[in-house]
Amino acid sequence: QVRLVESGGGLVQPGGSLRLSCAASGNIASVYAMGWYRRAPGKQRELVATITNGGVTNYENSMKGRFTISRDNAENTVYLQMNGLRPDDTAVYLCNAFTRDGTIWGQGTQVTVSA
Repeated sequence: QVRLVESGGGLVQPGGSLRLSCAASGNIASVYAMGWYRRAPGKQRELVATITNGGVTNYENSMKGRFTISRDNAENTVYLQMNGLRPDDTAVYLCNAFTRDGTIWGQGTQVTVSA
């Protein structure tokens, strides 16, 4: 089984930046891609970005240019660098891992963008 632990969320002012981390442990060999999703209050969960083991990335269009997903394979960690944050980026950000046995989700980390 794969376990995911997110960190790095918090309160930030509009225009600010945050870097989220997602540390994976357990059966890492079964993971072929990881991603970040978010769930804003009253909204459906939506894709932020994904990254494969080979480093191929995919972004939701509205987040291209502001958000960057990356990974450190040695540390089994995926990052989400978020710049130019806006109030509508406020959400719980969830890390996931796509594995041979299905999709695993972390608990999420709250990001609040407010003055």
